[in-house]
Amino acid sequence: MSLMSVLTRDEAQTRARLLDVHRYEIALDLTRGDETFDSRTVIRFTARADADTFVELKPAELRSATLDGQPLDTGTLADNRLPLQGLTAGEHELRIDAAMRYSRTGEGMHRFTDPSDGETYVYTQLFMDDVQRVFAAFDQPDLKAVFDLKVTAPESWSVLANGITTREEDGTWRAAATPLISTYLVAVAAGPWYSVRTEHRGLPFGIHCRRSLAPHLDADADELLEVTRQCFDRYHEKFEEPYPFDSYDQAFVPEFNAGAMENPGLVTFRDEFVYRSAVTDTQRQTRAMVIAHEMAHMWFGDLVTLRWWDDIWLNESFAEYMGYQTLTEATRFTDTWTDFGVARKAWGYDADQRPSTHPVAPEAVDDTASALLNFDGISYAKGASALRQLVAWLGEKDFLAGINTHFARHRFGNATLADFIDSLAGATDRDVHAWADSWLRTTGVDTLTPRLDQADDGTYSLTVDHDGSRPHRIAVGLYDQNLADETTLTLRERLDLDVPQTAPQPLGKRPALLLLNDGDLTYAKVRFDAESFETVRGALCGLPEPLTRAVVWNALRDAVRDGHLPATAYLEAARAHLPQETDLALAEGVLAFASAHVADRYLPVSDRPAALAILTHTCRDLIRRTEDGSHPGLRLIAVRHFIDAAAHPDTIAAWLADGTVPGGPELDPELRWRILGRLAVLGAVDERAIAEELDRDPSATGREGAARCRAALPDPAAKSRAWEAMFATDDLSNYLFTATAQGFWQPEQADLVEEYVDRYWTDAPAVAARRGPAIATAAGRWAFPRHAVSADTLSRGEQCLREADPIPALRRRLVDELDDLGRALRIREA
Repeated sequence: MSLMSVLTRDEAQTRARLLDVHRYEIALDLTRGDETFDSRTVIRFTARADADTFVELKPAELRSATLDGQPLDTGTLADNRLPLQGLTAGEHELRIDAAMRYSRTGEGMHRFTDPSDGETYVYTQLFMDDVQRVFAAFDQPDLKAVFDLKVTAPESWSVLANGITTREEDGTWRAAATPLISTYLVAVAAGPWYSVRTEHRGLPFGIHCRRSLAPHLDADADELLEVTRQCFDRYHEKFEEPYPFDSYDQAFVPEFNAGAMENPGLVTFRDEFVYRSAVTDTQRQTRAMVIAHEMAHMWFGDLVTLRWWDDIWLNESFAEYMGYQTLTEATRFTDTWTDFGVARKAWGYDADQRPSTHPVAPEAVDDTASALLNFDGISYAKGASALRQLVAWLGEKDFLAGINTHFARHRFGNATLADFIDSLAGATDRDVHAWADSWLRTTGVDTLTPRLDQADDGTYSLTVDHDGSRPHRIAVGLYDQNLADETTLTLRERLDLDVPQTAPQPLGKRPALLLLNDGDLTYAKVRFDAESFETVRGALCGLPEPLTRAVVWNALRDAVRDGHLPATAYLEAARAHLPQETDLALAEGVLAFASAHVADRYLPVSDRPAALAILTHTCRDLIRRTEDGSHPGLRLIAVRHFIDAAAHPDTIAAWLADGTVPGGPELDPELRWRILGRLAVLGAVDERAIAEELDRDPSATGREGAARCRAALPDPAAKSRAWEAMFATDDLSNYLFTATAQGFWQPEQADLVEEYVDRYWTDAPAVAARRGPAIATAAGRWAFPRHAVSADTLSRGEQCLREADPIPALRRRLVDELDDLGRALRIREA
């Protein structure tokens, strides 16, 4: 069993009142074989009173434990807790000697062998409560301590950690002791890393990856380091507190579950960010944003850390906002809020309309299992949107003043929402506490609808009907038709407006398009008046700014999801306006929603072929428009989506045979696997072709591509093998499980996989219980039968929730997926 007992908030508060933890001395031996490593820990702490408590660890074998030199009964270890009974007030020393298991799921100490060259790498991911998989700890964020780490590793390996590492005469690696940090932020990454090192402002900087990715890291090293330096310098202009650690390493690690992790001094990233194939500039911008996001955590999250997990938003919302804003201010990526509006904000809107919604800052999070579920679109995207609205309302000067007060008050300590709001309140006369109550303690998405009234003199005024409770400061865009070209619109004026209003807003002449929340400064759904909607239908692509177009596309998306706009109307808008689009984030976002949601779920099965035809025609128009090489990113997006929507194999099979799309691009590994995956769905390739492609690309990514393709084959035996691999054995790593699941369900194969829809409701809870939260999340997200939009699927899913008792990570995914399925049913029936 991979599951661990959860820590409750009450238990954490009790232990925090009792203990003052001073120092950890941790010795890890990574030379003990493929299955386990040795972990020896010394914890020095003070008890403030006579009491009992416990320390967490999840060993393969607990060899010994001593408290103040006296042996403890190792047989008392239960539910990953070792009791410390009869503690007396005063200083104590706890020693633990254990063997710990390596992970294949991205939790704890993950071990990976690169199929390209046979080299092995390990790294830690200790968030949120996986420290106990690596060393014994009082595992809660408000028991900060100094960490002194020593690692024994194979001769050819190098070791990275939170502090600068040096190799000692006996061959072990020692990391410089950390300042006070939380247990979940300790990090180790060991293996034969390829490294690029430099210095900036007197600090060592490094970027690291697997050796097999070295040429690709070299190709992007200048860009990665430039973005790192630019963000580092910009944060030092914003923050009065200097960077608080002794170095800044960024390690791109394999099979990483998240985008990145903000370990102080050693940020770990998923190594898909070391690009092996062609990418768009928006993808490069996303990577740069993640760099900026994680660096912001060095202050907000690492220097000042949440006291308990109910304040997750203090970490993530802040880093999300700062990541996008700082990237815009400091780097060549100056239009980041368009991508945020299209990609991230929709994530928040969707999460906030499900039964699992929660406030940005919940009143109480009872335990770690509950807290883990709140790392979602609300804590990231909605929280960042709330902070963006706060800056618009408060002003950036006062906002930064409050943040710097917060850092000064709580450096190397812990803080709460109340602490943060008090720091902001000291920098302004505005009622920040009331703002926080309205924005951070409430759930749901407000809706703003314009109402235009005509006066006797022919002029118009605007009243915004407000469905919701939050105050909003928005811009209202007034756009007029260009007399010389009716397909384009010109901005007449942007009006600043506070909602609720105290009086109607005079407009003068009626605009062709009135757009609420132009500039996307608030978090709310917006609607159109009838005349503005007609303008949008005819001239959306003629709006001058990408961020304005993003607000319009989001409004259309929301209207489809809410049943106010037929799904076919969204496709018609995409067909009419995407061929003229120039912004990469918009093209990608619209095509993704049109395919994954509209074509695959919202339209009846009988209408899907026509929808795919619209998508392929739209993509072909974009491909033709970009033949001159002026928009390679746009062309790449169009090629990818053409492949994914192809209903017939001939064109893409010819591309694969020729090794290129006519006029470019040449097929790199990503495009080859994408084509092969679609051909597998269509029954146009077999196992032999997949094996040949894997021989051509034997990398980790190639192995995932092959798993995806094999699961997609329209063959009963292939489906059976894929299902058994996912649910009957525990051999697949987290990435191979995900790849197999991504290939398995295909709308074209609904009849073939019908029996597995019913099996899912028993097999998914079972594998989640055996393998833990990471695989549970993958099983709920990627292995869920999303194509099976039917009342029967909904009924069976609800029965599973009632009767199968899925673990919290899977339950949350099922609740969300079933709500999305119910929405799709309502849209189909509308």
